[in-house]
Amino acid sequence: MRKLALLTLSLVSLGACTVGPDFQRPDVRSTAHWAEPQGRQAASRAVSDPLEEQWWDVFHDPQLSALVRRALSDNLDLKLASSRLQQSRAVRQVTSAGRYPEVSADGNYGRKRNSANGLSDPSGNNGRSAFNLWDAGFAASWELDFWGRVRRETEAANATLQVAENDRRAVLLSVLAETAQDYIQLRGVQSTRAVTEQNLDVARRSLKLSQLRLADGVATHLDVAEAAAQVAAIEARLPDLQQRQDQLINALSLLMGQAPQALHAQLSPDGAVPQTQRQVAIGLPSQLAERRPDIRQAEARLHAATASIGVAKGDFYPRITLSGSLGSQAMQLSDLGSWGSRTFAFGPSLSLPLFNGGRLQGMLDLREAQQQEAALAYQQTVLRAWHEIDDQLTRYNASQLRRGSLAEAVRQNQIALDTAQHQYVEGVVDFVNVLTVQSALLATQEQWVESSTGVSLAMVGLYKALGGGWESVYPLQTAGR
Repeated sequence: MRKLALLTLSLVSLGACTVGPDFQRPDVRSTAHWAEPQGRQAASRAVSDPLEEQWWDVFHDPQLSALVRRALSDNLDLKLASSRLQQSRAVRQVTSAGRYPEVSADGNYGRKRNSANGLSDPSGNNGRSAFNLWDAGFAASWELDFWGRVRRETEAANATLQVAENDRRAVLLSVLAETAQDYIQLRGVQSTRAVTEQNLDVARRSLKLSQLRLADGVATHLDVAEAAAQVAAIEARLPDLQQRQDQLINALSLLMGQAPQALHAQLSPDGAVPQTQRQVAIGLPSQLAERRPDIRQAEARLHAATASIGVAKGDFYPRITLSGSLGSQAMQLSDLGSWGSRTFAFGPSLSLPLFNGGRLQGMLDLREAQQQEAALAYQQTVLRAWHEIDDQLTRYNASQLRRGSLAEAVRQNQIALDTAQHQYVEGVVDFVNVLTVQSALLATQEQWVESSTGVSLAMVGLYKALGGGWESVYPLQTAGR
Protein backbone atom coordinates (compact mmCIF):
# COMPACT_ATOMS: atom_id res chain seq x y z
CA MET A 1 0.00 0.00 0.00
CA ARG A 2 2.89 2.34 0.78
CA LYS A 3 4.47 1.66 -2.62
CA LEU A 4 1.10 2.17 -4.32
CA ALA A 5 0.65 5.50 -2.52
CA LEU A 6 4.12 6.65 -3.54
CA LEU A 7 3.43 5.64 -7.15
CA THR A 8 0.13 7.52 -7.10
CA LEU A 9 1.79 10.66 -5.73
CA SER A 10 4.48 10.42 -8.39
CA LEU A 11 1.91 10.13 -11.16
CA VAL A 12 -0.05 13.10 -9.79
CA SER A 13 3.10 15.22 -9.60
CA LEU A 14 4.00 14.26 -13.17
CA GLY A 15 0.47 15.08 -14.29
CA ALA A 16 0.82 18.56 -12.83
CA CYS A 17 4.00 19.18 -14.87
CA THR A 18 3.64 21.14 -18.09
CA VAL A 19 6.63 21.52 -20.37
CA GLY A 20 7.37 24.72 -22.24
CA PRO A 21 7.14 28.39 -21.23
CA ASP A 22 4.01 29.80 -19.62
CA PHE A 23 2.43 32.68 -21.53
CA GLN A 24 2.93 36.10 -20.00
CA ARG A 25 0.72 38.85 -21.29
CA PRO A 26 2.88 41.57 -22.90
CA ASP A 27 3.19 44.81 -21.00
CA VAL A 28 1.78 47.64 -23.11
CA ARG A 29 3.31 50.96 -22.19
CA SER A 30 0.86 53.80 -22.56
CA THR A 31 0.79 57.45 -21.67
CA ALA A 32 -1.64 58.89 -19.18
CA HIS A 33 -3.19 61.26 -21.73
CA TRP A 34 -3.58 61.49 -25.47
CA ALA A 35 -1.13 63.75 -27.29
CA GLU A 36 -2.49 67.16 -28.29
CA PRO A 37 -2.12 68.12 -31.98
CA GLN A 38 0.57 70.68 -32.62
CA GLY A 39 -0.33 74.26 -33.45
CA ARG A 40 -3.73 75.91 -33.24
CA GLN A 41 -6.51 73.86 -31.66
CA ALA A 42 -9.95 73.49 -33.23
CA ALA A 43 -13.23 73.96 -31.40
CA SER A 44 -14.11 70.24 -31.21
CA ARG A 45 -11.42 68.16 -29.56
CA ALA A 46 -10.90 64.73 -28.04
CA VAL A 47 -11.48 64.14 -24.32
CA SER A 48 -10.72 61.11 -22.16
CA ASP A 49 -14.33 60.34 -21.26
CA PRO A 50 -15.50 56.73 -21.78
CA LEU A 51 -15.72 55.85 -25.45
CA GLU A 52 -19.23 55.61 -26.85
CA GLU A 53 -19.67 51.99 -27.92
CA GLN A 54 -22.29 52.79 -30.55
CA TRP A 55 -20.28 55.73 -31.84
CA TRP A 56 -22.30 56.03 -35.07
CA ASP A 57 -25.17 57.44 -33.00
CA VAL A 58 -23.13 60.51 -32.03
CA PHE A 59 -23.82 61.92 -35.52
CA HIS A 60 -27.55 62.02 -34.69
CA ASP A 61 -28.47 60.81 -38.17
CA PRO A 62 -31.32 58.26 -38.00
CA GLN A 63 -30.66 57.00 -41.52
CA LEU A 64 -26.98 56.34 -40.76
CA SER A 65 -27.90 54.46 -37.59
CA ALA A 66 -30.48 52.42 -39.51
CA LEU A 67 -27.93 51.50 -42.18
CA VAL A 68 -25.44 50.40 -39.52
CA ARG A 69 -28.02 48.16 -37.87
CA ARG A 70 -28.89 46.68 -41.24
CA ALA A 71 -25.25 46.01 -42.05
CA LEU A 72 -24.80 44.23 -38.72
CA SER A 73 -27.49 41.74 -39.65
CA ASP A 74 -27.06 41.38 -43.43
CA ASN A 75 -23.40 42.00 -44.29
CA LEU A 76 -21.89 38.97 -46.00
CA ASP A 77 -18.34 39.63 -44.79
CA LEU A 78 -19.60 39.42 -41.22
CA LYS A 79 -21.37 36.17 -42.00
CA LEU A 80 -18.19 34.77 -43.52
CA ALA A 81 -16.21 35.79 -40.44
CA SER A 82 -18.82 34.12 -38.24
CA SER A 83 -18.52 30.96 -40.30
CA ARG A 84 -14.73 30.98 -39.87
CA LEU A 85 -15.24 31.41 -36.14
CA GLN A 86 -17.51 28.36 -36.05
CA GLN A 87 -14.79 26.38 -37.84
CA SER A 88 -12.22 27.49 -35.25
CA ARG A 89 -14.53 26.42 -32.45
CA ALA A 90 -14.88 23.01 -34.07
CA VAL A 91 -11.09 22.71 -34.39
CA ARG A 92 -10.70 23.65 -30.73
CA GLN A 93 -13.23 20.96 -29.78
CA VAL A 94 -11.35 18.35 -31.81
CA THR A 95 -8.04 19.30 -30.20
CA SER A 96 -9.33 19.49 -26.65
CA ALA A 97 -10.88 16.03 -26.96
CA GLY A 98 -7.37 14.61 -26.48
CA ARG A 99 -7.60 15.41 -22.77
CA TYR A 100 -10.27 12.75 -22.24
CA PRO A 101 -10.42 8.96 -22.61
CA GLU A 102 -11.69 7.59 -25.90
CA VAL A 103 -14.31 4.85 -25.55
CA SER A 104 -15.80 2.86 -28.41
CA ALA A 105 -18.13 -0.08 -28.86
CA ASP A 106 -17.84 -2.62 -31.64
CA GLY A 107 -19.47 -5.79 -32.78
CA ASN A 108 -19.08 -8.08 -35.75
CA TYR A 109 -20.21 -11.36 -37.17
CA GLY A 110 -18.35 -13.54 -39.65
CA ARG A 111 -18.82 -16.82 -41.44
CA LYS A 112 -15.29 -18.30 -41.66
CA ARG A 113 -13.30 -21.35 -42.59
CA ASN A 114 -9.72 -21.91 -41.40
CA SER A 115 -6.91 -23.79 -43.08
CA ALA A 116 -6.26 -27.39 -42.03
CA ASN A 117 -2.53 -26.69 -42.13
CA GLY A 118 -2.62 -23.28 -40.45
CA LEU A 119 -3.90 -22.00 -37.13
CA SER A 120 -6.16 -24.10 -34.98
CA ASP A 121 -9.65 -24.58 -36.36
CA PRO A 122 -12.30 -23.78 -33.74
CA SER A 123 -14.81 -25.88 -35.66
CA GLY A 124 -12.82 -29.04 -34.80
CA ASN A 125 -13.01 -30.40 -38.37
CA ASN A 126 -9.44 -29.52 -39.45
CA GLY A 127 -10.55 -26.93 -41.94
CA ARG A 128 -13.16 -29.15 -43.60
CA SER A 129 -16.16 -27.04 -42.52
CA ALA A 130 -17.05 -23.38 -41.95
CA PHE A 131 -18.09 -21.88 -38.65
CA ASN A 132 -19.77 -18.76 -37.25
CA LEU A 133 -17.97 -16.23 -35.04
CA TRP A 134 -19.80 -13.56 -33.03
CA ASP A 135 -17.81 -10.80 -31.36
CA ALA A 136 -18.96 -7.74 -29.36
CA GLY A 137 -17.40 -5.50 -26.74
CA PHE A 138 -16.01 -2.16 -25.61
CA ALA A 139 -12.55 -0.64 -26.02
CA ALA A 140 -11.01 2.39 -24.30
CA SER A 141 -7.73 4.27 -24.52
CA TRP A 142 -6.35 7.31 -22.75
CA GLU A 143 -3.04 9.08 -23.17
CA LEU A 144 -1.66 10.05 -19.77
CA ASP A 145 -0.62 13.67 -20.21
CA PHE A 146 2.32 13.52 -17.79
CA TRP A 147 4.30 16.26 -19.51
CA GLY A 148 1.41 18.57 -20.38
CA ARG A 149 1.75 18.17 -24.16
CA VAL A 150 -1.98 17.71 -24.65
CA ARG A 151 -2.71 20.62 -22.30
CA ARG A 152 -0.41 22.82 -24.37
CA GLU A 153 -2.21 21.72 -27.53
CA THR A 154 -5.52 22.71 -25.96
CA GLU A 155 -4.04 26.01 -24.79
CA ALA A 156 -2.83 26.76 -28.33
CA ALA A 157 -6.25 25.82 -29.74
CA ASN A 158 -7.96 28.18 -27.27
CA ALA A 159 -5.61 31.00 -28.32
CA THR A 160 -6.25 30.25 -31.99
CA LEU A 161 -9.97 30.49 -31.27
CA GLN A 162 -9.35 33.94 -29.78
CA VAL A 163 -7.60 34.89 -33.02
CA ALA A 164 -10.75 33.95 -34.94
CA GLU A 165 -12.98 35.82 -32.48
CA ASN A 166 -10.96 38.99 -32.88
CA ASP A 167 -10.84 38.51 -36.63
CA ARG A 168 -14.63 38.69 -36.64
CA ARG A 169 -14.48 41.79 -34.44
CA ALA A 170 -12.00 43.38 -36.85
CA VAL A 171 -14.32 42.63 -39.78
CA LEU A 172 -17.19 44.16 -37.82
CA LEU A 173 -15.16 47.26 -37.08
CA SER A 174 -14.26 47.58 -40.76
CA VAL A 175 -17.90 47.18 -41.82
CA LEU A 176 -19.04 49.81 -39.32
CA ALA A 177 -16.42 52.30 -40.47
CA GLU A 178 -16.98 51.61 -44.16
CA THR A 179 -20.75 52.03 -43.82
CA ALA A 180 -20.34 55.37 -42.06
CA GLN A 181 -17.66 56.55 -44.50
CA ASP A 182 -19.67 55.67 -47.61
CA TYR A 183 -22.78 57.30 -46.18
CA ILE A 184 -20.92 60.49 -45.22
CA GLN A 185 -19.27 60.66 -48.65
CA LEU A 186 -22.67 60.17 -50.28
CA ARG A 187 -24.09 63.11 -48.37
CA GLY A 188 -20.99 65.11 -49.28
CA VAL A 189 -21.50 64.38 -52.99
CA GLN A 190 -25.15 65.38 -52.73
CA SER A 191 -24.19 68.62 -50.97
CA THR A 192 -21.62 69.34 -53.69
CA ARG A 193 -24.26 68.72 -56.33
CA ALA A 194 -26.66 71.08 -54.55
CA VAL A 195 -23.98 73.78 -54.50
CA THR A 196 -23.25 73.15 -58.19
CA GLU A 197 -26.93 73.43 -59.08
CA GLN A 198 -27.20 76.70 -57.13
CA ASN A 199 -24.24 78.10 -59.03
CA LEU A 200 -25.77 76.82 -62.26
CA ASP A 201 -28.89 78.85 -61.52
CA VAL A 202 -26.72 81.92 -60.92
CA ALA A 203 -24.84 81.30 -64.17
CA ARG A 204 -28.09 80.95 -66.10
CA ARG A 205 -29.36 84.21 -64.67
CA SER A 206 -26.09 85.86 -65.67
CA LEU A 207 -26.48 84.43 -69.19
CA LYS A 208 -30.03 85.77 -69.40
CA LEU A 209 -28.87 89.14 -68.11
CA SER A 210 -26.08 89.34 -70.68
CA GLN A 211 -28.52 88.42 -73.46
CA LEU A 212 -30.90 91.19 -72.35
CA ARG A 213 -28.05 93.68 -72.19
CA LEU A 214 -26.95 92.59 -75.66
CA ALA A 215 -30.46 93.26 -76.94
CA ASP A 216 -30.31 96.70 -75.33
CA GLY A 217 -26.96 97.36 -76.96
CA VAL A 218 -24.99 97.68 -73.70
CA ALA A 219 -23.27 94.25 -73.89
CA THR A 220 -21.28 92.39 -76.47
CA HIS A 221 -21.44 88.98 -78.04
CA LEU A 222 -18.28 88.19 -76.06
CA ASP A 223 -20.20 88.65 -72.80
CA VAL A 224 -22.93 86.30 -74.00
CA ALA A 225 -20.45 83.69 -75.18
CA GLU A 226 -18.52 83.79 -71.92
CA ALA A 227 -21.75 83.48 -69.92
CA ALA A 228 -22.88 80.51 -72.05
CA ALA A 229 -19.50 78.85 -71.61
CA GLN A 230 -19.79 79.29 -67.85
CA VAL A 231 -23.20 77.60 -67.87
CA ALA A 232 -21.88 74.67 -69.92
CA ALA A 233 -18.80 74.29 -67.71
CA ILE A 234 -20.93 74.10 -64.56
CA GLU A 235 -23.38 71.68 -66.20
CA ALA A 236 -20.43 69.41 -67.08
CA ARG A 237 -19.80 68.83 -63.37
CA LEU A 238 -23.20 67.26 -62.73
CA PRO A 239 -22.81 63.90 -64.57
CA ASP A 240 -19.66 63.05 -62.60
CA LEU A 241 -21.42 63.89 -59.35
CA GLN A 242 -24.38 61.71 -60.34
CA GLN A 243 -22.02 58.84 -61.19
CA ARG A 244 -20.26 59.21 -57.85
CA GLN A 245 -23.61 59.17 -56.04
CA ASP A 246 -24.66 55.97 -57.82
CA GLN A 247 -21.33 54.33 -56.97
CA LEU A 248 -21.67 55.16 -53.29
CA ILE A 249 -25.26 53.90 -53.20
CA ASN A 250 -24.03 50.68 -54.80
CA ALA A 251 -21.24 50.43 -52.22
CA LEU A 252 -23.76 50.77 -49.40
CA SER A 253 -26.05 48.22 -51.10
CA LEU A 254 -23.16 45.75 -51.19
CA LEU A 255 -22.46 46.33 -47.51
CA MET A 256 -26.11 45.53 -46.81
CA GLY A 257 -25.91 42.36 -48.93
CA GLN A 258 -28.29 43.83 -51.50
CA ALA A 259 -28.34 44.03 -55.29
CA PRO A 260 -27.02 47.13 -57.11
CA GLN A 261 -29.18 50.23 -56.69
CA ALA A 262 -31.36 48.43 -54.14
CA LEU A 263 -31.09 51.47 -51.84
CA HIS A 264 -31.52 54.08 -54.59
CA ALA A 265 -35.03 55.10 -53.59
CA GLN A 266 -33.99 55.39 -49.96
CA LEU A 267 -30.71 57.27 -50.40
CA SER A 268 -31.05 59.28 -53.61
CA PRO A 269 -32.96 62.17 -51.97
CA ASP A 270 -30.46 64.79 -50.82
CA GLY A 271 -29.40 64.85 -47.18
CA ALA A 272 -27.01 66.90 -45.08
CA VAL A 273 -23.54 65.72 -44.17
CA PRO A 274 -23.65 64.27 -40.61
CA GLN A 275 -21.90 66.66 -38.26
CA THR A 276 -19.63 65.98 -35.32
CA GLN A 277 -20.27 66.99 -31.75
CA ARG A 278 -18.49 69.55 -29.63
CA GLN A 279 -16.36 67.04 -27.75
CA VAL A 280 -15.28 63.58 -28.83
CA ALA A 281 -15.01 60.99 -26.04
CA ILE A 282 -12.19 58.60 -26.92
CA GLY A 283 -11.47 56.87 -23.60
CA LEU A 284 -8.09 56.39 -21.95
CA PRO A 285 -4.85 55.32 -23.65
CA SER A 286 -4.56 52.38 -21.25
CA GLN A 287 -7.77 50.89 -22.69
CA LEU A 288 -6.42 50.64 -26.23
CA ALA A 289 -4.98 47.13 -25.94
CA GLU A 290 -8.29 45.84 -24.54
CA ARG A 291 -10.33 47.40 -27.32
CA ARG A 292 -8.52 47.17 -30.66
CA PRO A 293 -9.19 43.77 -32.26
CA ASP A 294 -5.87 43.70 -34.10
CA ILE A 295 -3.94 44.12 -30.83
CA ARG A 296 -6.04 41.43 -29.15
CA GLN A 297 -5.51 39.22 -32.19
CA ALA A 298 -1.73 39.74 -32.12
CA GLU A 299 -1.71 38.86 -28.42
CA ALA A 300 -3.69 35.67 -29.09
CA ARG A 301 -1.25 34.70 -31.86
CA LEU A 302 1.62 35.22 -29.44
CA HIS A 303 -0.19 33.07 -26.88
CA ALA A 304 -0.71 30.28 -29.42
CA ALA A 305 2.94 30.44 -30.51
CA THR A 306 4.10 30.24 -26.90
CA ALA A 307 1.90 27.21 -26.19
CA SER A 308 3.16 25.52 -29.37
CA ILE A 309 6.67 25.53 -27.90
CA GLY A 310 5.36 23.34 -25.07
CA VAL A 311 3.79 20.97 -27.62
CA ALA A 312 7.11 20.69 -29.45
CA LYS A 313 9.00 20.04 -26.20
CA GLY A 314 6.44 17.46 -25.13
CA ASP A 315 7.25 15.38 -28.23
CA PHE A 316 10.71 14.70 -26.73
CA TYR A 317 9.17 12.84 -23.78
CA PRO A 318 7.60 9.37 -23.66
CA ARG A 319 3.94 8.93 -24.50
CA ILE A 320 2.15 6.60 -22.12
CA THR A 321 -1.27 5.34 -23.15
CA LEU A 322 -3.64 3.22 -21.10
CA SER A 323 -5.83 0.95 -23.18
CA GLY A 324 -8.23 -1.86 -22.47
CA SER A 325 -11.08 -3.85 -23.90
CA LEU A 326 -13.94 -5.91 -22.53
CA GLY A 327 -16.19 -8.06 -24.66
CA SER A 328 -17.69 -11.39 -25.50
CA GLN A 329 -16.86 -13.89 -28.27
CA ALA A 330 -18.77 -17.02 -29.22
CA MET A 331 -19.46 -19.29 -32.18
CA GLN A 332 -23.17 -19.37 -31.38
CA LEU A 333 -25.25 -16.26 -30.93
CA SER A 334 -27.00 -17.84 -27.95
CA ASP A 335 -23.64 -18.19 -26.15
CA LEU A 336 -22.55 -14.57 -26.76
CA GLY A 337 -23.79 -13.32 -23.38
CA SER A 338 -22.56 -16.22 -21.27
CA TRP A 339 -19.79 -15.86 -18.69
CA GLY A 340 -17.55 -18.30 -20.47
CA SER A 341 -17.55 -16.17 -23.65
CA ARG A 342 -16.01 -13.15 -21.95
CA THR A 343 -12.80 -11.56 -23.25
CA PHE A 344 -10.70 -8.76 -21.83
CA ALA A 345 -7.36 -7.08 -22.27
CA PHE A 346 -5.74 -4.10 -20.57
CA GLY A 347 -2.38 -2.55 -20.00
CA PRO A 348 -0.22 0.48 -20.69
CA SER A 349 1.82 1.20 -23.79
CA LEU A 350 4.88 3.43 -24.01
CA SER A 351 6.38 5.21 -26.99
CA LEU A 352 9.75 6.92 -26.68
CA PRO A 353 11.48 8.73 -29.58
CA LEU A 354 15.06 7.49 -29.93
CA PHE A 355 16.21 8.71 -33.33
CA ASN A 356 14.39 10.94 -35.82
CA GLY A 357 17.16 12.66 -37.74
CA GLY A 358 16.74 15.96 -35.86
CA ARG A 359 13.09 16.37 -36.80
CA LEU A 360 11.92 17.06 -33.24
CA GLN A 361 14.73 19.55 -32.60
CA GLY A 362 13.98 21.28 -35.88
CA MET A 363 10.31 21.58 -34.94
CA LEU A 364 11.23 23.04 -31.55
CA ASP A 365 13.53 25.58 -33.20
CA LEU A 366 10.74 26.49 -35.61
CA ARG A 367 8.21 27.03 -32.81
CA GLU A 368 10.64 29.20 -30.85
CA ALA A 369 11.37 31.32 -33.92
CA GLN A 370 7.63 31.66 -34.59
CA GLN A 371 7.13 32.79 -31.00
CA GLN A 372 9.81 35.47 -31.44
CA GLU A 373 8.14 36.61 -34.66
CA ALA A 374 4.74 36.79 -32.94
CA ALA A 375 6.26 38.90 -30.13
CA LEU A 376 7.73 41.35 -32.65
CA ALA A 377 4.45 41.43 -34.58
CA TYR A 378 2.63 42.31 -31.36
CA GLN A 379 4.99 45.22 -30.69
CA GLN A 380 4.59 46.44 -34.25
CA THR A 381 0.78 46.22 -34.05
CA VAL A 382 0.68 48.28 -30.87
CA LEU A 383 3.08 50.86 -32.28
CA ARG A 384 1.08 51.12 -35.50
CA ALA A 385 -2.09 51.64 -33.46
CA TRP A 386 -0.56 54.58 -31.59
CA HIS A 387 0.55 56.13 -34.87
CA GLU A 388 -2.90 55.69 -36.44
CA ILE A 389 -4.61 57.38 -33.50
CA ASP A 390 -2.13 60.26 -33.48
CA ASP A 391 -2.59 60.73 -37.23
CA GLN A 392 -6.38 60.72 -36.91
CA LEU A 393 -6.32 63.23 -34.06
CA THR A 394 -4.15 65.51 -36.18
CA ARG A 395 -6.41 64.99 -39.19
CA TYR A 396 -9.53 65.78 -37.19
CA ASN A 397 -8.04 68.99 -35.84
CA ALA A 398 -6.65 70.10 -39.22
CA SER A 399 -9.87 69.38 -41.11
CA GLN A 400 -11.84 71.55 -38.67
CA LEU A 401 -9.40 74.43 -39.06
CA ARG A 402 -9.56 74.12 -42.84
CA ARG A 403 -13.36 74.08 -42.78
CA GLY A 404 -13.42 77.28 -40.72
CA SER A 405 -11.10 79.09 -43.11
CA LEU A 406 -13.06 77.94 -46.14
CA ALA A 407 -16.33 79.08 -44.56
CA GLU A 408 -14.87 82.57 -44.34
CA ALA A 409 -13.64 82.31 -47.94
CA VAL A 410 -17.14 81.35 -49.11
CA ARG A 411 -18.65 84.30 -47.26
CA GLN A 412 -16.20 86.74 -48.78
CA ASN A 413 -16.59 85.29 -52.29
CA GLN A 414 -20.36 85.59 -51.98
CA ILE A 415 -19.98 89.27 -51.10
CA ALA A 416 -17.58 89.70 -54.02
CA LEU A 417 -20.02 88.06 -56.46
CA ASP A 418 -22.94 90.23 -55.35
CA THR A 419 -20.74 93.30 -55.69
CA ALA A 420 -19.45 92.29 -59.12
CA GLN A 421 -22.97 91.61 -60.42
CA HIS A 422 -24.18 95.04 -59.28
CA GLN A 423 -21.15 96.77 -60.75
CA TYR A 424 -21.64 94.90 -64.04
CA VAL A 425 -25.25 96.03 -64.23
CA GLU A 426 -24.09 99.58 -63.57
CA GLY A 427 -21.41 99.23 -66.23
CA VAL A 428 -18.51 99.72 -63.82
CA VAL A 429 -16.76 96.36 -64.48
CA ASP A 430 -16.60 93.92 -67.38
CA PHE A 431 -18.50 90.67 -67.41
CA VAL A 432 -15.24 88.74 -67.07
CA ASN A 433 -15.00 89.98 -63.49
CA VAL A 434 -18.38 88.43 -62.73
CA LEU A 435 -17.29 85.09 -64.24
CA THR A 436 -14.01 85.12 -62.34
CA VAL A 437 -15.66 85.75 -58.99
CA GLN A 438 -18.38 83.19 -59.66
CA SER A 439 -15.76 80.54 -60.50
CA ALA A 440 -13.92 81.36 -57.29
CA LEU A 441 -17.16 81.09 -55.29
CA LEU A 442 -18.00 77.69 -56.78
CA ALA A 443 -14.49 76.41 -56.08
CA THR A 444 -14.51 77.54 -52.43
CA GLN A 445 -18.02 76.21 -51.87
CA GLU A 446 -16.99 72.80 -53.18
CA GLN A 447 -13.88 72.88 -51.02
CA TRP A 448 -15.97 73.82 -48.00
CA VAL A 449 -18.31 70.87 -48.59
CA GLU A 450 -15.28 68.62 -49.02
CA SER A 451 -13.73 69.90 -45.79
CA SER A 452 -17.01 69.52 -43.91
CA THR A 453 -17.22 65.95 -45.16
CA GLY A 454 -13.58 65.47 -44.19
CA VAL A 455 -14.29 66.47 -40.59
CA SER A 456 -16.90 63.74 -40.22
CA LEU A 457 -14.73 61.22 -42.05
CA ALA A 458 -11.85 62.07 -39.72
CA MET A 459 -14.06 61.31 -36.72
CA VAL A 460 -15.02 57.95 -38.21
CA GLY A 461 -11.34 57.24 -38.84
CA LEU A 462 -10.57 58.16 -35.24
CA TYR A 463 -13.21 55.80 -33.87
CA LYS A 464 -11.92 53.04 -36.14
CA ALA A 465 -8.33 53.65 -34.97
CA LEU A 466 -9.55 53.45 -31.38
CA GLY A 467 -11.13 50.08 -32.15
CA GLY A 468 -14.55 50.96 -30.76
CA GLY A 469 -17.94 49.69 -31.79
CA TRP A 470 -17.75 45.92 -31.64
CA GLU A 471 -18.30 45.62 -27.88
CA SER A 472 -22.05 46.18 -28.06
CA VAL A 473 -22.42 43.54 -30.81
CA TYR A 474 -19.82 40.88 -29.95
CA PRO A 475 -19.07 41.18 -26.22
CA LEU A 476 -15.94 39.70 -24.69
CA GLN A 477 -16.03 35.92 -24.51
CA THR A 478 -13.73 33.39 -22.93
CA ALA A 479 -12.29 31.07 -25.53
CA GLY A 480 -12.17 28.17 -23.12
CA ARG A 481 -15.92 28.01 -22.70
